[in-house]
Amino acid sequence: MVVMSEVNKHFGDLHVLKDVNLTVHTGEVVVVIGPSGSGKSTLCRTINRLETIDSGTITVDGVPLPDEGKALAALRSDVGMVFQSFNLFAHKTVLDNVTLGPIKVRKLSKQKANERGRELLARVGIAEQADKMPAQLSGGQQQRVAIARALAMDPKVILFDEPTSALDPEMINEVLDVMTSLARDGMTMVVVTHEMGFARRAADRVLFMADGQVVEDAAPDVFFDSPSSDRAKDFLSKIISH
Repeated sequence: MVVMSEVNKHFGDLHVLKDVNLTVHTGEVVVVIGPSGSGKSTLCRTINRLETIDSGTITVDGVPLPDEGKALAALRSDVGMVFQSFNLFAHKTVLDNVTLGPIKVRKLSKQKANERGRELLARVGIAEQADKMPAQLSGGQQQRVAIARALAMDPKVILFDEPTSALDPEMINEVLDVMTSLARDGMTMVVVTHEMGFARRAADRVLFMADGQVVEDAAPDVFFDSPSSDRAKDFLSKIISH
């Protein structure tokens, strides 16, 4: 579903992605972890061209990433994105946030979009919040709206860029529970996160990044129980000892 080949990205003199190779198969959940500044979020953002790359190739469902225009908009409608900050439209109701894309981009009728929107809000556990404004919801509820909004486009893959890092601790699990159920249902997902429990529980593969490179790519039990690189051992010892 997603193939990155020899991808490089610089921000000025900083080389943030160094010859990154990654293949994500349909229905696979790949969790990307690593220290701050390792290039995780940049990797995630290049997959739907929120960040351009300097060299290499990225394809989604066999199609190379387009540069601009309608082709890029079409690609983005197939690649859902859930951000750290929820990025909801503050002046629209929860339901309108979820239905805007399907109506404008997928040309769904308002009635069909609303039916589907309410189904998705129920799926993420906030059906009763449909007619409220985002500001009336908790952070965890807002992030679940953002997930419902991504699902409303029937995307081929959903990218999650640290979706719980702006949340209070008690709200994190309600979002991770929704993500875990999506993973179980076979949604193709690339998840940048600091939540090691989620990585262990829901990932098919864990990618460990450091200094702009993919250092390890392994099944969760292999990675967490016997990491092969010193860099990963050091990272895990710091996390797990706290």
